[in-house]
Amino acid sequence: MVLQTLNVGSKCARCGKKSLVTDNVTGERFCGGCGFVISERVDETGPEWRSFSKDESDDRSRTGSPTSLAMHDMGLATIIGHANKDVTGKPLSASMKSTIERLRTWDSRSQVHEPADRNFRQAFSELDRLKDKLALSNAVIEKTAYIYRKALDKGLVRGRSIPGVLAAALYVACRESGTPRTLNDMSRQINVKRKDISRCYRLLLRELDLNMPVVNPIICTSRIASEAGLSEKVKRRALTILKDANEMEITAGKDPMGLAAAALYLSCVLNGENTTQKVIAMAAGVTEVTIRNRYKGLRESLNI
Repeated sequence: MVLQTLNVGSKCARCGKKSLVTDNVTGERFCGGCGFVISERVDETGPEWRSFSKDESDDRSRTGSPTSLAMHDMGLATIIGHANKDVTGKPLSASMKSTIERLRTWDSRSQVHEPADRNFRQAFSELDRLKDKLALSNAVIEKTAYIYRKALDKGLVRGRSIPGVLAAALYVACRESGTPRTLNDMSRQINVKRKDISRCYRLLLRELDLNMPVVNPIICTSRIASEAGLSEKVKRRALTILKDANEMEITAGKDPMGLAAAALYLSCVLNGENTTQKVIAMAAGVTEVTIRNRYKGLRESLNI
């Protein structure tokens, strides 16, 4: 018998002592002073210590995949398994195999029968594709699914394209999490016009009462520098320039991608690296005119 003494705040109901003992074998919890049994068993939240399956003796866990908002059924659906064996582990007969196959077919067809379920399946299959295309984290995907579900509950998807509303919800999630992804990135990957995504984005902000944080141009610097093939020295100098610009409050109301691109170009000039404005503009997704204007503004404001 393995006993474990717990000196916690809970007291014995009979003698009032705090020396509670737990038997790890039987699961009983009792008082170490008077022997009063407080509970006869303890609920175990970890994996099972014995297998309930006949054919998989090494698998001691009875839990399935974790629930997720990015699944149309949140991962809580049940399906007929593909193992052609009965509960005792014996193989099924030929006639029973045919019957089970038909049942599997009808079970898969009946999984999605509500309009909302069909909507979620189409939207979240597209979201799963965008996750790989845009290299997004699981937290951003879950936030996107949460926003899209709220939009569908309010009837905002009706009369609008599912990919457009989904891209707008994804852009909201990226803004809230500080992930540097632009509307142009969404438009290219989901094949929806930028204007349509912007319209859906403004609708979500208005109807769901969302408050978007201001995008910090510093988080855009690493991405632009990587795509333009700039050195680490240039990137660090650009971060210092943007930090000084934020402290002087001259970045408000300006495109963060344009500011980051201009800071990188200014850093290239100061470090003597030959990089054209066109290369940085293509990496940032802005025009060369924007870089020139922001470049002049940074030089004048910071006296560089």
